[in-house]
Amino acid sequence: MNNIPVYLFALLHIAPATWSVFHILLYKRDTRAAMGWIMACLFIPYAGPIGYFLFGINRVKTRARGIRSRFYAIHYESGQPAASRLSAIGQGLETVGQRITGRLLTRNNSINVYHNGEQAYPAMLAAIDKAQHRILLATFILKADKTGLEFASALGRAAERGVQVLVLIDGIGEMYSWRKPAKLLRRDGVRVGRFLPPRVFPPSIYLNLRNHRKLLVVDSDIAFAGGMNISDDHTSSTDVPRKITDIHFSLRGPVIAELAAVFYEDWLFTASDPVVDSEPPPTVAGGDASCRVVPDGPDERMDALALTIQATISGARNSIDIMTPYFLPSRELMASLQAAALRGIRVRVVLPGKNNLFYVHWANRNLLAELIEWGVEVYYQPAPFCHSKLICIDDEYCLIGSANLDPRSLRLNFELGIEIFSQALNTELREHISDVIARSEPITLQQLERRSTPVRLRDSLVSLFSPYL
Repeated sequence: MNNIPVYLFALLHIAPATWSVFHILLYKRDTRAAMGWIMACLFIPYAGPIGYFLFGINRVKTRARGIRSRFYAIHYESGQPAASRLSAIGQGLETVGQRITGRLLTRNNSINVYHNGEQAYPAMLAAIDKAQHRILLATFILKADKTGLEFASALGRAAERGVQVLVLIDGIGEMYSWRKPAKLLRRDGVRVGRFLPPRVFPPSIYLNLRNHRKLLVVDSDIAFAGGMNISDDHTSSTDVPRKITDIHFSLRGPVIAELAAVFYEDWLFTASDPVVDSEPPPTVAGGDASCRVVPDGPDERMDALALTIQATISGARNSIDIMTPYFLPSRELMASLQAAALRGIRVRVVLPGKNNLFYVHWANRNLLAELIEWGVEVYYQPAPFCHSKLICIDDEYCLIGSANLDPRSLRLNFELGIEIFSQALNTELREHISDVIARSEPITLQQLERRSTPVRLRDSLVSLFSPYL
């Protein structure tokens, strides 16, 4: 009788651990993640299976199916199923995204580039003030500082004059601000959705899944996308030095319909609140850019961006330029970059010299030698911290959006990528990258080897956790 509690405690671990291993073997595709979870579930009593139940199971895919079926009943961006749109597929970089997403390129779009908040925010606010039908805003961070209050005021004025205003804020991202922007917006009559906000009771089982997309759609006239959040951090003044540099984009043309479709789907996912699409007739931009939207997230679209990036890098003929704040590439992406350099492609990777997440800086230094020794050029640009996310390939292809090149971004976050085929934009962005490189520090194998033993041990240890950073 005295042994009954021992057997009971053992059973309480063995049963959930067995179920967890069974589930991992059936559903985990990444063998490294699967092995890590199996070891945790078997050898960390109680906490291992509980951790897997809370953070290891991809519940979003199941939930997304039901939401997507409701979403497509009221709005679908192309009006055609993916299978029919793949019937005339060709070859080359233009077809990579089509094979992965089922989406055709939209033609005749125009793109403008905005450097930092001083350029981007006035253009965004002006578009909001001109809105007549709808404003769709999704952002990871919207701080209730001077910049955030300007946006809240403009959105409130739009709602007051009868414009449909929908704002989607990430549940973790809103915690970057002491004053909650959702309250300010609702006070002004703006409909606000909070993406998977953390809860204590009942505990949130989606805490690790974030909506990292940055998107503003105004009527069918203009959209803004890229990696820029909304806060004073992206601006500077005589009193406050710049904390972050970033690049944002405006888009006009048929691509706006696809961007709006992504927002509406996110809105249903978050708010479960069907909306009537008040989309006005599209305007003709008359630009020379061909665009494709590549949504990505831990649902049925998982790996869309990762596959797109790897495939386009593999198809490069002359040059690959990458600028990213967080660089923890997968083994597959590492191999693609190494193979490109070995083919004689010029590969340049530009990273912040001082990262706002110091542990990411430590972890990526443990990986850089594998790239540099095969001819990949790596540069650390000086402060302030650069948050730009750019990939330029050859003379025409660009990938912009919200995604970083790390596991969190490409496996756990809901991200938005936009493929753009435009020689003019490609030239402008490659010139920007070259200007940054001219004042950056090239990283060499000798520099990495000169790290002290404690620093190398630290970097290696942190690198072990890179799939979870």
